[in-house]
Amino acid sequence: MPLTEPHDDRLPQEESVDAARGAGGDLTEGAAGEGAAPEPEPVLPEPVRQRIVALTAAVLPGLPADEVPVPLRRVAKFAPNRRARLGAPAIAAQLTGDPLFRQRITARVLADTGDLGAAVLEGTAPAAADPVEVAALAYLARPRGWRELIEASGAAVRAEADSAVVAELVREAEQRATRAEHDRAVARVEAEKLRDELARVREELGQLREEARQLGRSLRETQARERKATELLATERGRAARAAADADAELRRVRARLAEAEAAAGVARATAKEARSVDDARLWLLLETIGQAAVGLRRELALDPVDKLPADFVADAFAEQPTAPAAGAATRARDTDDPARLDQLLALPRAHLVVDGYNVTKRGFGEMSLEQQRKRLITGLGGIAAQTGDEVTVVFDGAERVHGLPPSPRGVRVLFSRKGETADELIRRLVRAEPPGRPVVVVSSDREVADGVRRHGAYPLGADSLLRRLARS
Repeated sequence: MPLTEPHDDRLPQEESVDAARGAGGDLTEGAAGEGAAPEPEPVLPEPVRQRIVALTAAVLPGLPADEVPVPLRRVAKFAPNRRARLGAPAIAAQLTGDPLFRQRITARVLADTGDLGAAVLEGTAPAAADPVEVAALAYLARPRGWRELIEASGAAVRAEADSAVVAELVREAEQRATRAEHDRAVARVEAEKLRDELARVREELGQLREEARQLGRSLRETQARERKATELLATERGRAARAAADADAELRRVRARLAEAEAAAGVARATAKEARSVDDARLWLLLETIGQAAVGLRRELALDPVDKLPADFVADAFAEQPTAPAAGAATRARDTDDPARLDQLLALPRAHLVVDGYNVTKRGFGEMSLEQQRKRLITGLGGIAAQTGDEVTVVFDGAERVHGLPPSPRGVRVLFSRKGETADELIRRLVRAEPPGRPVVVVSSDREVADGVRRHGAYPLGADSLLRRLARS
């Protein structure tokens, strides 16, 4: 657009611009004639555009209020750090569309730049000058050759950007090389670890193969015992059949005593059924202790898990006549005073922990009432049962038995001895009820109790071992 004539009251800086125009020609090269078409604005590099806006924003508040274009009057009131950032679009538009405003800004900017501004007015640029600064001043002052100065500045800026890009690419290549070297080192370490792991796995595989061979031998031995047991079972069934025939003949001969015989037969059947239940429970627990090696035998015998354990029968029946010690039970007895032995014994499969209640509580926390002693002990045993999954039975003397006791924790059986019977006798009865081979641990500091259960194959331990175990939990 054509330039508008400046007002008469020009600033001293504008007079210097006019003087520069008289010496070096018109600031806007290409204004040779009023009818000549104006050349389009050059495309400015971004750093040059930002510098032009910054120079304009710096001197904008110094203009008189009537010389500031209306769109920039609000921008002139901004803080210095916000003026160039928020008013950049308006400043750039005004510099492009208002030559008079650009001349006024140029006069003040050239006055501030000193020798560099004078050199730019002459169409030259010092070699040491910042090309961005030179291009910004050339755009504002527009001496002859100002477009060449801007293009030279753009070329310098692009060269610096290209150099920065090349340097960044070199730095990234070095970083990738460093990471690759690190990855190779890590890969070597991982390869060493994998080789060690492979050797360990091979060693474990050899051990597993040896264990498999041993288990195979055990399985064959178990199958042989199973066949013998099947043969014995068939023999016993034949004997039972003959005994039944004899019984029928006897019943026919004693019809006069039919009522008594039927009653006796009913009692005999109930006793036989209970004995069979006890035997099944003991046999099932024994097979559970043997583990996977006895799976085939249990399947062949069609022996299902029972609903009651041997200790449950003792708790329910309190049979007065003691059961004869099972053969081979003494082979399970171990006499040890090591407190850590309790943890080892509880780790055995299907272990049964029997606790002499008041013997432990009066030794560990006898200052409490009996009710508090029972509650504390039963709570602690509930934690052991939950941690180990073992069967736990605690026995108290029946003299202090109370009614309305709170429910016992899961896995803990609480028993009270009958009138005229001590807890020691009930503990021995519980031990005798267990099958040979099942680990039974009896906790009591009573020497008589320890000696009695040891003879039946149980592991006696002192009360202190259990107390320390409860304190640790």
